[in-house]
Amino acid sequence: MLQPLVRRSWGPAGCPPVLYCWDRHDRLSVIGALSLSARRRRIGLYFAVQECNVTAQDVQRFLRQLRRHLRRDVIVVLDRWGVHRTAARALWADGANRFWFEWLPPYAPDLNPVETLWGHTKHDDLANYIPDDVRDLQWALESSFAQTRQRPGLLRSFYHAAELDI
Repeated sequence: MLQPLVRRSWGPAGCPPVLYCWDRHDRLSVIGALSLSARRRRIGLYFAVQECNVTAQDVQRFLRQLRRHLRRDVIVVLDRWGVHRTAARALWADGANRFWFEWLPPYAPDLNPVETLWGHTKHDDLANYIPDDVRDLQWALESSFAQTRQRPGLLRSFYHAAELDI
C-alpha cells in the first residue's frame, strides 16, 4: 500500500522522526514463487506485480509462465486460498498435466516459505518507506526482489524458517 509500514527508528534526543505521507490507500498485488531444483539445490525467486486484485486467471498465467521458464514439470505447493484452488482445477481441466499440486494445511502460513519472503520485503526492505505513487512502490518492490534474488543464503533461510529441509 502507499501507507508506510512504520517501524522503530533512531533520531536525535527530543526529535523523534516523523513520516509524512499521503492518506491514500492505493496498492499493488504480487504473485510470487520460490523454486527449488531437486538435483542442483538451486533456489529461484519469481514474481509478478499488478495493480488489481489477483484472480485465478492471473495465477494460471503466472504458473504457465513459470513452467515455461523452468522447462520441466513442476510440483506446486499452494495454500488453500480459493483463488489458488480455482486456478489448480482450471489447469487440470485444461489438461496441463505438467503441474503436480500439493496443498499446505489450512491456516498454516508458518509452513509457507513465500510468506516469509513477503514478511522480509515488508518489514525489512520497505519498512518506513513512503512511495510517491503506485509506480514508485512498484519500482521499490522490484528492486527489493532483485536484491533478494541475488542472495541465495537469504532465499534458503525462507525454507529454513518454514522448517522445510532442502
